[in-house]
Amino acid sequence: MAYEATGRLHEIFDEQQVSEKFRKREFVLEVVDGQYPEHIKFQLVQDKTALIDPYKIGDEVKISFNLRGRGFNKNGQMLYFTNLEAWRIESGAGAAAAPQGGGYQQAAPRAAAPAQNSNPNLRASAAPIASDDDNDLPF
Repeated sequence: MAYEATGRLHEIFDEQQVSEKFRKREFVLEVVDGQYPEHIKFQLVQDKTALIDPYKIGDEVKISFNLRGRGFNKNGQMLYFTNLEAWRIESGAGAAAAPQGGGYQQAAPRAAAPAQNSNPNLRASAAPIASDDDNDLPF
């Protein structure tokens, strides 16, 4: 699944050599969504770890990323992990069509999909799980 998020770089971590064949680098994006900012951690893996090098903390950027999930069995108990794996970073100038104040948007528009969310800062290319009509939860 491909997604996009726009915001300010809040923190950039050093590259980590996790194993002989795997390396990663993490960073945190501050996204303004409503009254309080969200701090969202992304990771860059393998040959993508240098994508963050031209940027510094405080820069406005647009991140293209995939949602990744994995599970593994540890001592008979299943554990699950979710990662936001970035694969492209553009400067704020390259994100001119992004909503003011940051947010998420759909990576590739889908023609016949009705908008389920009235917040223009929240967009994803995945189909909604259920419509608002059958959701009686207050949040």
